[in-house]
Order: sequence, then C-alpha cells, then structure tokens
Amino acid sequence: MICGIDEAGRGPVIGPMVVAGIWMEERDEWKLMEAKVRDSKKLSSQRREKIAEFIKKNFYYEIIVVNAEDIDNLRQIMSLNQLEAFIFAKIASRKYASIYYIDSASANEEEFKKEVKKRIDFDCEIVCEHEADDKYPVVSASSIIAKVERDRLIKNIAEKIEKKIGMPMGSGYPSDKKTVDFIKEWIKKFNELPPHTRKSWRTVRNIQNEMKQGKLI
Repeated sequence: MICGIDEAGRGPVIGPMVVAGIWMEERDEWKLMEAKVRDSKKLSSQRREKIAEFIKKNFYYEIIVVNAEDIDNLRQIMSLNQLEAFIFAKIASRKYASIYYIDSASANEEEFKKEVKKRIDFDCEIVCEHEADDKYPVVSASSIIAKVERDRLIKNIAEKIEKKIGMPMGSGYPSDKKTVDFIKEWIKKFNELPPHTRKSWRTVRNIQNEMKQGKLI
C-alpha cells in the first residue's frame, strides 16, 4: 500500500488550506498514469474535476480542511512548515501505508520529512521531495483532489461575501491585486477583516498598517 499527500492553498490570505491523501496498491498506480494525472497546477479546471471524479471512484482518499481561523491559531505555536507537517501526519495516520510520498513544504526535504514522521505512530517509509506532485502519480492525484476541493470552497466563500460590497474577491492570494483591493474595501465598509481571512499573514498586517496611516494623514 502506498499513499500520496499534498496540499492546496498554503499561501493565500483568504480561504482554507486543503490537504488530501490518496491510498492504493502500488500495482494499481498505472491506472493513474492511464488517466493522465499530473501536477494539478498544470491541468485546466475542467480536466482536474474530471480526473478528481475518477480518483474518488477508484481509490480511497481522505481530505482535511484547515480554515483560516485554525491556521491563525496554529501559527501562534508553530511555523507554517510545522503546521503543514502536522496536517500531513494527521492525514497519513488515518490509514496505514508502507510508503508515503509527500511534497516537501520546506527547502530542507530531510527536515520536513522528520517533522512528518515524528507525528506518525507506526513504522513506515516516507519519500519527501520537492515537486513530488510532478514526479509521482500518487502525489499528483492527491494534489488534484486537494485543489478541486479548495476551488469549490473558495467559490462558495466568494459567492457569499462578494455581493456584500459588490466587488470580486479575486483568487485569495496576496499577489492578486483584486484580493488586496477587496480586503481594503471590506475594511473601509465594515471596519473589520473579511470572513475567512488569515489574520496572521503579513499581507493583512501591511494592509491594516497602511490604512491606519492613511486615516492619520
């Protein structure tokens, strides 16, 4: 039995992080290759959704959604890499596999591997590499499941809050001007951060400081 684990939504300032794990017999990995799984970022949304349906029908999977509030709380006691390792281990522990293939969140692959392994209560092998989602089909599959689920959640969040100020929320990533403008406009209108915003993110602190300075001037 092998398992691939990956996440979607590590970096956004709005919305959850989603971690997915896919389990299968090693001899069945060819089914993923036949379905042409690959890193979720290299697939169109329609293709991702179609492959996600195939994966869910044919393999055991688990998903953990870590909302913005939980991320903020956990960031008070651990780094973002440690937080991700904690969730990866939580997914891994839900079902035994002989080998876990994981996409390293840290520049130090060995360190990230240790962070995950020390939180798993049984003996197993862990293969931890950068771009594992592009190297191992079982990790590609988990990246697809995580990305499709996060996209669904982000769409639901956007539908609920965009209409309150009549602006697009954007992708939720701090590099997205639409997202930054949305946060600023929400603060102007409601004097608080939008729901599902990660308050511990530097982008949010910078926006808040910029707006405070603007009021003083």
